[in-house]
Amino acid sequence: MRMINKTLTGVAVVLGMTATTAVAQEFNLAFTPPLESHYGDGGKAFAETMAELSGGAITINLKPAGALGGERDVIEGLQIGTVDLAISSTGPIGNFVPDVYALDFPFLFKGYDQAHAVLDGPIGQGLLDEFQAHDLVGLAWGENGFRNVTNNTHPINTPADLAGLKLRTMENKVHIAAFEAAGAAPTPMSWTEVLTSLAQGTIDGQENPIPVLVANNMWEIQKYVTLTQHVYSPAVVVMSKGRWDGLTEEQQGWFVEAGIAAAAGTRATVAENEANGVALLRENGMDVVENVDKEAFAAAVQPAYEQYAVEMGVADLIKQIQDAQ
Repeated sequence: MRMINKTLTGVAVVLGMTATTAVAQEFNLAFTPPLESHYGDGGKAFAETMAELSGGAITINLKPAGALGGERDVIEGLQIGTVDLAISSTGPIGNFVPDVYALDFPFLFKGYDQAHAVLDGPIGQGLLDEFQAHDLVGLAWGENGFRNVTNNTHPINTPADLAGLKLRTMENKVHIAAFEAAGAAPTPMSWTEVLTSLAQGTIDGQENPIPVLVANNMWEIQKYVTLTQHVYSPAVVVMSKGRWDGLTEEQQGWFVEAGIAAAAGTRATVAENEANGVALLRENGMDVVENVDKEAFAAAVQPAYEQYAVEMGVADLIKQIQDAQ
């Protein structure tokens, strides 16, 4: 009996240790901008919310500034389980969840309020639901903002001014087609390569929302910015399905709630940057073109719609988004 009791006591200790180990968990959360950015603020909100909901049992380790690779690398890492969580632009997501390409068509959203209403409603949730079929879990839609063009060659006042400019775009067929239609020479590359390429003159310019320009001190390597607002760029808070499947239903609820908090964090910083960012760009020496004929730019990129909306099977989804506004 003594031997049996000792054995049972030993088993109980092992089981207790195993339970303790299972409760205390760590997850990495990757993103490509620096920690002091809208993604960084989203990541901090995620970590703080998770610590509160889990009573400190779940720790979120932030991996900013491309520490785990570019966005495409990170999404692939999520699929195979080497990355746990990420905040990513939609640029590379369409390569994995094709319907997300619909969000990247130029001049699709009329403004921030309309974009939020669509993404926080049934259309946005429907897209998030599609992630699981691709070994990903979409938690919430965050924000980058409306994208604008910068370059070092000359001011961009009309679509004709884009002619021949080597502009970095995301690795996204729709964006590439849109700039080709407008006469530019789009050069797709990972964000981790962009700042060096701009500094070395390998490319003439790039296009990004105000928060990205501010977070990366774009005035140090670019002279001109034009507020084309040609594409609304959401961000998505996304998780590895492998890690998700290992959670309890309660824990999964925590991750969704933390994802929503992260999304709100990105949007709050974007709103602040949009309010103050243009003045900051000017103060730091950038030539800012604000009065833009958006109808002319929309007409210039229209061939991208004609080429890809049907080919990618997103024409109906694009119409739903337009009708919802």
